[in-house]
Amino acid sequence: MLQTRRNLMIATLAMAAAAGTNFAAAQDRAIRFVLPNATGSGVDAITRAVQPALAKALGHAIVVDNQPGAGGIVGLQALARAAADGMTLSVVSNNVVIFPSVLKSMPFAMPDDFTPIAVIGYTPIVLVVNPKVQARNGKELAAALKQANGNLTFASGGIGTILHLASEMFVDAVGTNARHIPYRGVGPMLTDLIGGQVQFATAALPSVQQHLKSGALAAIGVATTQRVPAAPEIPTFKEQGIDYYVEAWFAVIGPKGLSAADVNRIHASVVTAFADPAVADVMAKQGNVIQVQPASQAAGFFRNEMRRYAELVKKAGIEPQ
Repeated sequence: MLQTRRNLMIATLAMAAAAGTNFAAAQDRAIRFVLPNATGSGVDAITRAVQPALAKALGHAIVVDNQPGAGGIVGLQALARAAADGMTLSVVSNNVVIFPSVLKSMPFAMPDDFTPIAVIGYTPIVLVVNPKVQARNGKELAAALKQANGNLTFASGGIGTILHLASEMFVDAVGTNARHIPYRGVGPMLTDLIGGQVQFATAALPSVQQHLKSGALAAIGVATTQRVPAAPEIPTFKEQGIDYYVEAWFAVIGPKGLSAADVNRIHASVVTAFADPAVADVMAKQGNVIQVQPASQAAGFFRNEMRRYAELVKKAGIEPQ
């Protein structure tokens, strides 16, 4: 009997030790943020700015994994295939709700194959040109486009991205034409825009701030309802007499099947991280507006945005590819 009790005690201690080892291993694992955007994009800038504070709030190191292939489809597919254990997440933009309207087929369903967790806020969209383009406001760019008779080019981070749609919406708003040149991410897009291989593009303000300050790019206008405190010198298109407005948001999502406990835990960590004074300061300097929505509203927000962008895509005349 004594031997049996000893064996039971040893077995219990062994199980406890194993459980402790597994818990420690789980605590040591880094959370992977798969970004369907290239380095240098607005989403990338936001994610890296909040990375230290979010890692602290989540209790795990964070590894940022940029996978911008196919306009972001590659990164989203990797997220969709990940285990629903809260250790693989993503920060995404409007792109994810535009794809269903501009792509004939996708390897996943949006938002059904994901778990929307937190709609965080908004980032300003700016229309920029290579300085060699003889235009410094919306009316001058419209005139240049009309004179070129559709031969000027605009770049985007990929077909069906918010930057693609935003430029198409501007061209439509001023009643002109231009040729779309898609790139594999914002970084390559900006490289060629600065080099003069393409003439104009729309971009998230955080991704072009340094290029505007250096003079490598020139701002035509910001597609917001009011001027942005982070760049008060850039006029809105409304001020310029052009009916053009684009709202670019960003959000945290995970794979399908995340538990309610994980969703609430991650959401609370997002709220804590973006409220950190250092993060708030960076967000303000980038021009981002932080308004974290409740987790319970995230899925409905995604579905409503899918319907809204389907109408915008149709209005802009973008054919699914």
